[in-house]
Amino acid sequence: MKKWCLYLLFLPAFSAAQVNFQSSDLPIVLITTPNGASIPDEPKITAQMKVIYNGPGQVNHLSDPPNHYNGYIGIERRGSTSQLLSDKKPYAVETRDANGEDLNIPLLGMPEEADWVFIAPFNDKSLIRDAFALEMARRIMAWAPRSRFVEVMLNGQYQGVYLITEKIKRDKNRVDISKLTENDLSGDELTGGYIIKIDKATGAVSDGWTSPYPAQTGSWQTTYYQYHYPKPDNILPEQKQYIKNWFDDFEALMNSAQYADPETGYPQYLDLASFVDYVIINELTKNIDAYRLSTFLYKDKDSKDPRLFAGPVWDFNIAMGNANYCGGGSYQGWAINFNGVCNQDDWIIHFWWRKLWDDPAFRAQLATRWEALRSGPFSDQKVTGVLDSLAGVVAQAQVRNWQRWPVLNEWVWPNVFCCGIYDQHVGYLRNWLLDRMEWMDGAMKTLNAGTYNSKQYFKTEVRPNPSVDRLEFRYYVRYTDKVEIGIYDTAGRLIETLTPQPAVNGENTYSWPHSLGPGLYSYGVRVNGQRESGGVFAVQHP
Repeated sequence: MKKWCLYLLFLPAFSAAQVNFQSSDLPIVLITTPNGASIPDEPKITAQMKVIYNGPGQVNHLSDPPNHYNGYIGIERRGSTSQLLSDKKPYAVETRDANGEDLNIPLLGMPEEADWVFIAPFNDKSLIRDAFALEMARRIMAWAPRSRFVEVMLNGQYQGVYLITEKIKRDKNRVDISKLTENDLSGDELTGGYIIKIDKATGAVSDGWTSPYPAQTGSWQTTYYQYHYPKPDNILPEQKQYIKNWFDDFEALMNSAQYADPETGYPQYLDLASFVDYVIINELTKNIDAYRLSTFLYKDKDSKDPRLFAGPVWDFNIAMGNANYCGGGSYQGWAINFNGVCNQDDWIIHFWWRKLWDDPAFRAQLATRWEALRSGPFSDQKVTGVLDSLAGVVAQAQVRNWQRWPVLNEWVWPNVFCCGIYDQHVGYLRNWLLDRMEWMDGAMKTLNAGTYNSKQYFKTEVRPNPSVDRLEFRYYVRYTDKVEIGIYDTAGRLIETLTPQPAVNGENTYSWPHSLGPGLYSYGVRVNGQRESGGVFAVQHP
């Protein structure tokens, strides 16, 4: 069980430096609080925000007029661990008019809205982990928060590089589900939309319910579902009861022996495509918080789609090899196996995630999707291209950021790679991701390998017999078995050795185009060095 007091013992000791900041190739955000007041955890206080942005490729100067935004905001600190363990504070910002009401604006080219998150990269010394994960998610999922890098001044003091992202909320340009009103209390109107969050109960106003099932069999940990939309202050009792009942029914099914039935099981409850992509993003990044923290799920009205969707994804600053606990630093191993590595953590993965993963049909979809993505948006070239592009965006600003927060050569919780110049931190991230994808390529094959059943075993068969120019070997082995097939002439001389690679546990086939002359031949099959079978086949003229 993690304790904050243990973390605090290892906070780095450093003094923030002043920076001579005059211009940037990133947009500049100037925030001023009344009389220089500190920004509280909550509630939001009214402040002024100016944004200087002269357009793509242009230099922005502090002396330039605030041409992109010049007005009021509500601002508060946000996050849980991120604000506790960092002097560089993340913020929740709400653009407002002079009357204090929400003011929707197209901030830095993102669709009009009033709610924004200012992520403050600190223990992520590449500065780009969150931006990278969100960009990859946008390429394959229905929606993931858009983001823009900026440099921030607070009350005249330089604060460094921030990542402004869209807040996860219901909106036609964000999580595009139905709006729930105070009149939606029965029938189809009551069935959506909802956004539910699994997370710590700190960092935001929370309300919700505790699952009636333990996080895993025999565990002392519980899982707390939180209302994210409608907000805790707005959701009505009938709406609370409906979504809780929906999850209760779903969890009862997932706890049953028939949970994976293709007709009556979880496929009727879940949008599987969204769950597959959600798992892929969190496994690609080996997000140590995946499935158990910062986890969002949403549901629309039954008339639009009665199923539960996974996402949006969120919070990757300690993903991708940046967590020195519970296996978070290794590029090997599945994030879904967190409970087996760290079962005494206060927050473990709820039981139905693992039940979903254990279903061969779901794993088959996962492996198929991964293979398709690897030949497209998740190829080594595309992934490193995204990384290099993001590192290029912050290349100039990162120098000032690390002058302000001089921790590049200090250990900051929970770093694995501690110290080095900025390029070395980016290089570590790049190499980690390449190693991770290579590992996943191999590991994904085993997910789709099926189950070996000794009762279904048969000795290797060859067809057609006689053959003309092609033979097909049908054999029953385990995915990891080493198979060799020797081809011999009538004198027993070895003509060729075939080494088929089994694709699954169980029945496999191997097609061999040949140019053998007419006559009789024999074959011998060895599995893991031991003779398995043999036989004779004939080759005839076309």
